[in-house]
Amino acid sequence: MPRAVICRELGPPEALKLEDVARASLASGQVRVAIHAAGLNFPDILMAAGQYQLKPPLPFTPGMEAAGEVIEIAGVENVSVGDKVIVKARMGCYAEEIVATPDQLVALPTTFDYAQGAAFLAAHGTAYHALHDRAQIKPGDVLLVQGAGGGVGLAAVELGKVFGATVIAAASSEEKLAVARQRGADHVVLYGREPFRDAVKRITDGRGVDVVFDPVGGEIFEDSLRCIAWGARLLVIGFTGGIGVARTNLVLIKGASVLGVRAGEAVRKDPALGVARQQALTRLAEERRISPNISHRLPLEDYAAAMRLLMERRAIGRVVLMTR
Repeated sequence: MPRAVICRELGPPEALKLEDVARASLASGQVRVAIHAAGLNFPDILMAAGQYQLKPPLPFTPGMEAAGEVIEIAGVENVSVGDKVIVKARMGCYAEEIVATPDQLVALPTTFDYAQGAAFLAAHGTAYHALHDRAQIKPGDVLLVQGAGGGVGLAAVELGKVFGATVIAAASSEEKLAVARQRGADHVVLYGREPFRDAVKRITDGRGVDVVFDPVGGEIFEDSLRCIAWGARLLVIGFTGGIGVARTNLVLIKGASVLGVRAGEAVRKDPALGVARQQALTRLAEERRISPNISHRLPLEDYAAAMRLLMERRAIGRVVLMTR
């Protein structure tokens, strides 16, 4: 019997259980994927705690993305047994198997192993949607990436350089900033060394930045408003540091835009947008211009410790659970 991490009661990672589960039946139009690796995302933690906007009925298995091999198909023509794939889901990926439909599958880039595939689309998809679709970033823009040591932050650093921006990466440790530099950051700012808004003004000769990519929120978001250029776009990605408050006088004075980013919901409303994004990201991966930075690869049974790495911000980039 395959194993899966099950959430039977809402709470911390330690409340989840790794259990043997009955193999799900396969209906026509579905495929079975043997999962080799599952990527962890902060929404997995929030969902298990009952703090995410999606609240599935109990019990459920967390996990939004995985990579593995197709081992069974039913009434499907464009997928074959043996295909190496990335699986996109809203839940269910902290497991050894998953049943999916072909539209949930993406061919694993030939340049990636399974762990890289499992840690690719959620973070890079969010960063691509934010920078390309929402901010419409262009060559010559100055991009400030907050939380640049996290998975989505490092993806934004990489893609900012792909789009021709000058990238300022801000993070909480020298180790995280070193990785951001490796991923292309032109300038780095260490939180706590000096107020980052002062550092940004120094780096930009007082002009400020054109785009702020912010998965942190809280005071970070509020201070970001004080180091922007005219017409800046502030991208609200998440709230790992709490909910920030937009001071409307600063938005008005700078002619700025505050843009919410929900990459998954955007695709559900406009599937063609998702196809274009996926094709662009796959092409960049095949060209070896982007790839996830994986700081930890842990066995499936260490799911709670893996989730704690994200919660306590000890990961640099992505954390992946390995099943094989």
